[in-house]
Amino acid sequence: MNFSAILVVTSPNRLGSCITTLERLPGVSVHHSDPATGKIIIVQEADNTDAEVEGLKRIKALDEVSMAEMINHYFEDDTQTVADMPAELDAFEGLRKMPDYQD
Repeated sequence: MNFSAILVVTSPNRLGSCITTLERLPGVSVHHSDPATGKIIIVQEADNTDAEVEGLKRIKALDEVSMAEMINHYFEDDTQTVADMPAELDAFEGLRKMPDYQD
């Protein structure tokens, strides 16, 4: 089982709907949110590294999400070896997208 701590950023006025959407995703638990900044900390559980990456990509693609990045990772029994970060999760890619806080 893999566990990921993920920082999600949304517009403060979309925080409630973003949390509702995140909580509906399989394996996702919301642990903290800050209404003033729109920051949300979630934990995602996944069976393996591929499922973990797919879950993060799914979160990044949500309409309410301006940014989502994995900030911590733990894996128990995953025997898969990942040589490189998948290109679609390149940390610098997220910096090219400016958060849209206008609704």
